[in-house]
Order: sequence, then structure tokens, then C-alpha cells
Amino acid sequence: MEMRRPENISVELIDTHCHLDVDAFDPDRDEVLTRSRAAGVGGFVVPAVDAVSWPGLRALCAAHADLYAAYGLHPVFTARHADADVAALAPALAAGDVVAVGEIGLDFFVSDIDRDRQQVLFEAQLAIARAAGLPVVLHVRKAHDDVLAALRRVRVPGGIVHAFNGSLQQAGQYLELGFCLGFGGMLTYDHSRRLHALAKELPVEALVLETDAPDLTVASHRGERNSPEYLPEVLATLARLRETDPGEVARQTTDNACKVLRLEV
Repeated sequence: MEMRRPENISVELIDTHCHLDVDAFDPDRDEVLTRSRAAGVGGFVVPAVDAVSWPGLRALCAAHADLYAAYGLHPVFTARHADADVAALAPALAAGDVVAVGEIGLDFFVSDIDRDRQQVLFEAQLAIARAAGLPVVLHVRKAHDDVLAALRRVRVPGGIVHAFNGSLQQAGQYLELGFCLGFGGMLTYDHSRRLHALAKELPVEALVLETDAPDLTVASHRGERNSPEYLPEVLATLARLRETDPGEVARQTTDNACKVLRLEV
């Protein structure tokens, strides 16, 4: 399906979470970027999942001025992260051209990942982010209270809770700590009533848009590879749920992303 730029929306959208560096985009990455830009996406935040991916991600973002890198060690892949990877994170951040530490966090949904090791890795990366003065991009599943407790112990300069799925009360606690909350393709499904309620009730200053491409695609592309070019569908759904002009939602979510990640788009 050909993607067209949303009418009456002059501001560029920012996909605050997309994995454009992964193999799924190797066959047509440049074409995806071209279509996404034509659809009105003017910035792409690309979080890493392991240390091996940092050099390739750096090269990709260096080749495209509208791609922004984040380096981190993803909790789902805890078993592959060595202590040497943690030690390498601060020097990698110091080399520059990084907007955040991520994707980091806790995942208690997957039962066979060592929770204690996750916690050690998470808090170590929070400490590195604090020392570097960088925000963080969080992955959180079934662990919001534990993540919030860690964030109170190790204060960082805010960030984004990717694919937020917690309670309204937990959302408020993240906001108090300087975080924005990411909403993506799952918002476009009719059965996502809990997400719909959150999207309507949260202050618009708390919201940012994301895709998590190639995962978590929008309803109109169920079963297909997700892409940043579908971000306008997330915007349209969010605006409809909030009964707000899409142009205003675009402006506010882009402003939110720029502020929390200190982007210049």
C-alpha cells in the first residue's frame, strides 16, 4: 500500500523506537526510509539490543542525518551480555552521536531470563546513563514497579518508556521522573481497550509515537513486517481517541520527543 503524507500536517513525526539496523531491513532499508520520509516521518530513533550491534548502528546513523542512535543491552538477551559489554558502554557513549542509553530495562514476562542478572545489568546501565547525562529508552514487561524502584535509586535525566502498557498510576510515577510514554501499533487494534483508555486519559505532554519496527505492526498490516512508514496510522488513531486534530497531536508528540531526547529535527 502506498503511504501518503497526512493532509494538513506540516510538522515532521518522530518514530521514537524503530530497529532499522536489523536484518529484516537489509533488502530494502533505503526504500523504507524514502517511503517513511514521504509519509511525514522526519526522525528515527534506533535503539541497540546488544554490544555487537553498536558499530553497525553507528555507521547506519552516520549515513543518515535523521537517524539517531541509542546504545544499550536489552534485557531479553541477558544471557549474551558479558561484563565486558557493560564496561564498553561508557566509552561507546563518549564517542558521541548518541541520544540515549537503550534499549534497557527489565522483562519478567519471559520466565527463563535470570531476573537477578537483569537487575544488575539494568542498574549498571542506569548509572552509566546518569554519568553520561543521557536519557534512557526503557523496555518493561511485567516489571513496572521494579523499574520504577530502580529509577528512584539511580536517577537519570528522564527518557521514554517504550510500548507503555502499565497502569495509569504507574504512568503518573514515570511522568514524575521525567519520562514520556511510547504508543505504537498496538494502539490501532480494536481490542486494545486498555491502551485506548490510557491514550485518552494521559496528558498529551506525556505521549510520544513509535513503531518498534519490524515488530508490533499496525492493524492494517497485521502479520507483516512493521515499518516507520506506518507511523501516521498510530498518529491518526491517537488523535481519534483523544478527539483532537491530528496536526496538533503531531506537533505535541514531536515536541515531546525532541524535549526528552534533546533532538533537533
